[in-house]
Amino acid sequence: MTQQIPDWLPGAFTEWKPLHQAAALALATLLQEDVPTVTAALLAGAGRMSWPAGFLGCFFGIWCGDALLYLVARGFGRKLLNGRWIRRRVTESSIERSQQWFAERGWWLLVGSRFVPGMRLPSYLAAGFLRVPFPRFLAVTGATVAVWTLGIFGLAEAFGSIAEDWLQHWNGHGLAFLVLVAALLLAVKGAPMLFHRGGHNRVRQIWERARRWEFWPPWLFYLPVGLNYLRLGWKYRSLSLPSVANPGIANGGLIGESKFETLSELFRTSPEFTAEAWLLKEDCVDRRFATLAAICDREQIGFPLIMKPDVGHRGFGVRLIHDLGEARDYLQHTPAPTVVQRFVRGPLEVGVFYYRFPDQAVGHVFAVTEKIFPVITGDGVRTIEELIRGDPRARWVADRYLLRFTKRRNQVLPKGERLRLVEAGNHAQGCIFQDGRHLITPELEARVDDISRRLPGFFIGRYDLRYENEDDLRSGRAFQILELNGASAEATSIYDARNSLLAAYAVLARQWELVFAIGAANRAKGTSPVPLGTLLRCWRDANRLLATYPPAD
Repeated sequence: MTQQIPDWLPGAFTEWKPLHQAAALALATLLQEDVPTVTAALLAGAGRMSWPAGFLGCFFGIWCGDALLYLVARGFGRKLLNGRWIRRRVTESSIERSQQWFAERGWWLLVGSRFVPGMRLPSYLAAGFLRVPFPRFLAVTGATVAVWTLGIFGLAEAFGSIAEDWLQHWNGHGLAFLVLVAALLLAVKGAPMLFHRGGHNRVRQIWERARRWEFWPPWLFYLPVGLNYLRLGWKYRSLSLPSVANPGIANGGLIGESKFETLSELFRTSPEFTAEAWLLKEDCVDRRFATLAAICDREQIGFPLIMKPDVGHRGFGVRLIHDLGEARDYLQHTPAPTVVQRFVRGPLEVGVFYYRFPDQAVGHVFAVTEKIFPVITGDGVRTIEELIRGDPRARWVADRYLLRFTKRRNQVLPKGERLRLVEAGNHAQGCIFQDGRHLITPELEARVDDISRRLPGFFIGRYDLRYENEDDLRSGRAFQILELNGASAEATSIYDARNSLLAAYAVLARQWELVFAIGAANRAKGTSPVPLGTLLRCWRDANRLLATYPPAD
């Protein structure tokens, strides 16, 4: 009896000639290799596609894609060396050494990269950049692609009848086919990890990290936030509307604003609550260092002090400087304008998110974040690295902490000695954030509102405050403002580990609704949003500077 073609499989595709099927698969693999290959293998295993057409189409498509990666890196890689940022980090001698290494040992890297997730793209681009002989590259990659594709088709052939029966049983359910593709992909891609030494631990770590959303990579966590931003841009008819949420701050504090300018205005209007700061903006390291020494002498600034980029992002480049030698090292690391600020010992710190609509006389505290600076305690046996990696929370951001202790990571910490892991009160740098709503009082809210109303053109953003005890903060009597972030600031209390992911997204949705609504109110009063192209250029320039910032403390 002739079997009916399942609904999950486009009938037109099964009726194509084998040559057309192979060509379609080859083009599909240029966009994404694994799904077309597994799909073709399942179809061939179930007898729904010519085995040679499926195999050859996938093989030549993947092989050509590898060759294109190589040719792109070979053709354009060296041109990138003319860029100032790369020139400072890549020398001709280092390229020559890499070429020699690749010529002697790089072939095993090319072979292994086909079977190790995440290695393929950087390995092939490196081969092109280092000018590995193209015929040899094609020979090695051709052999590995053949083995890889044969392996996938062999699995599908072995279990093709089972797949056919299963798919016929679920005929009409396209999701079932997708589940089967995903299962085979997991088997093929995950097998090297599972059978590798320590693979089971690695899989468990990945799963545990995935459950802790506060440690998700930014591109993943902010995807729904970005979609909501687009929705709000459509609703208010402007993607750059947040740039006028704070007309008194450059670009509304959305991107590229000067921390020093905002601090200077705060010090002018509320000096008793603002940590004094100065700006080093000369290009020459010697001149900037001389200016710093003169400021320290004139203003009687002792060590330690804080140095941070004037255009900041997520705490990058914030350093606690203990002497002039460390200050010179900092200035040699980056040409960016640098803020020098008195160190406020605190020792407590919070982030206070505030907003006020232009037509309202009184503003509100939207959220308060209590910042906990993690420490490890020595036992006289384990090294700093072992203590960090053994800590229940610190191990999830161990690489970030160890970057600060590169020279001390193998040092055994004496028993009872405490080591603070981070100085910058930023979640991206490893600071622990907790919901601090219990710290909100009418007195604190009134004080923050008074400071904000004195600041021309400021309506929404987050203050970072340092203070000595809770009574000082709650009463609004004594604290010091370390900085003020505008429209792009977050109500960082969302990163409290006790919060659910949905609760965090709900807070961010409300926050961005406020930013757009306040921007719309200012637009109605005659303030024009910054053109989107200008914001994109500011974002590009800020990212260029970001690449030069030293690791944060």
